[in-house]
Amino acid sequence: MSENKLRVAVLGAGAWARGAHIPGWQRDPRCEVVVLCDVERDRAESMAREFNIPVADNDWQAVVSRSDIDVVDVATPSHTHLELARAALEAGKHVLCEKPVAFDFRDTLRAAELADRKGLRTKLGFTFRYSPGVLYAKSLIDEGFIGEPYIFNGYEQNSQWLDPKTPLRQVDHTADQSVLLTSSLEGYGAPIIDIGHWWVGADYSRVTGIMRNFVPERVVRATGQMMRMNIDDGDIFIGEYANGAIGSIQTSYVTVGNYPGIEARIYGSKGAIICRLIEEFGIAETIKVATPDAVEFKQLEIPSRFYPQGGAPTESWRSLFYANLIKGFIDEIQSGAGKSHAGFRDGAWVQEVVNAVERSHHERRWVDLPLER
Repeated sequence: MSENKLRVAVLGAGAWARGAHIPGWQRDPRCEVVVLCDVERDRAESMAREFNIPVADNDWQAVVSRSDIDVVDVATPSHTHLELARAALEAGKHVLCEKPVAFDFRDTLRAAELADRKGLRTKLGFTFRYSPGVLYAKSLIDEGFIGEPYIFNGYEQNSQWLDPKTPLRQVDHTADQSVLLTSSLEGYGAPIIDIGHWWVGADYSRVTGIMRNFVPERVVRATGQMMRMNIDDGDIFIGEYANGAIGSIQTSYVTVGNYPGIEARIYGSKGAIICRLIEEFGIAETIKVATPDAVEFKQLEIPSRFYPQGGAPTESWRSLFYANLIKGFIDEIQSGAGKSHAGFRDGAWVQEVVNAVERSHHERRWVDLPLER
């Protein structure tokens, strides 16, 4: 291994580590995954062999404390993210963490402040911000294609859990089922909320939303049993941005359509862009644009500069988008300049919006932002 390479430890040997995280790191010659850690050692060892990773471990404290690790990648269940991310930052490591870092935005802010004090870089797993189409759309927005932003519409919806017999992952089956718990809004709303924030270029000033439980009984992976699960599996909210734009977000994993089901639309004074990050007919994504004098939306070809090395429209969105995310993170670590792009502060803002919509639903009212610190 070259001494100039970033040395990466991946925490979590699940499907997303296999399909996105590890391939993303191994695709970039500037880094090397040197440790894979999972609470189930057998699973860590099996995946380490699969990807030719030198060390497998099941002791995450020992891994984040290693002096030969530069970056810790947290790809574990969501309830573990905050503890692992904070420990890695305390140990002086740059951190990539899947969303959310924490369920309360204030905890994510504190983690961001810790990183700042230590001069470390952070990155959230906002995979879809790094799709070639979304990156291309942002460049068009920056060039003035849409003019003044008026309206953003965001969707992240698919039918992966429409069938109640499909085991549901990452839910607390021991929680109080008398209260509607947040699921789709947090797990599936976060990426499209992030894209809207980035494209519009402003924070929300207030939001109001509604959450629903459409499929009340499901098979839960932790138990293998059909259980009453009073969780948000569909939601809609609207909001006002601080710059005068307005927006709407709709998320669900019981709406018919292909995974991941992202669609971002922005309309402005000079033009409009629709970006569909939905794997259809062998293509990972499409982008269409229109202007006042050419109102029929036409599809654009995404320039090659927005693709990772070796990337193509026919590649799986999982590896294609995540390779761009990893590349961006390594660029930031090596340059040491500017703020973290889609870092923990962006994650805290997104989680703050999620927390505000939760409050809006339960209290049946508009909620002003920012929330109290």
